[in-house]
Amino acid sequence: MTRLTLILILLLSSLSVFAAETCSRVAIINYQEVLVDVSSSNRGEGLRFYLEKDEVAKGLLDEYQENNRPTWKGAALSTVGTALMLAGFLRSSEGHGEALTGRGTLLLAGGTMIALSYLISKTKQHNNEHLLQKSIEEYNKRNTPRIFLAPTSQNGQFGIGIGVGQEF
Repeated sequence: MTRLTLILILLLSSLSVFAAETCSRVAIINYQEVLVDVSSSNRGEGLRFYLEKDEVAKGLLDEYQENNRPTWKGAALSTVGTALMLAGFLRSSEGHGEALTGRGTLLLAGGTMIALSYLISKTKQHNNEHLLQKSIEEYNKRNTPRIFLAPTSQNGQFGIGIGVGQEF
């Protein structure tokens, strides 16, 4: 019981680290930094002014934002997980013969559902990032000024985006 509580506290306190990642992405346009994610609800919205000049890029940005929106399935899974955990905390520790409604089972099932919902959401967001990259590439093929994503950290690796322009 105390281990589960400690794990939940550590998990919830570590989520603030991921919040800084969303708000810190910038793109370089005409040697100026432009915030890519104006808010956490509309990721990529900072580039809309430029990307809507190109229909293909705008369509990819719209798809990117649509895929990043929370779904009712994720919300339902998290809600059911929270309800199971609450029921586990409210359940008395007596009644060892009840396998499915025992305190430990309810806590474990609830925690698993919450963790599963979180992992599905993060995996979906990570796999969706290629749409934003493709949207920028499509825009850069046919339009100016060019958009270059600034230094980013992905998969624990540090990378630098460098843009070179050449005209004849």
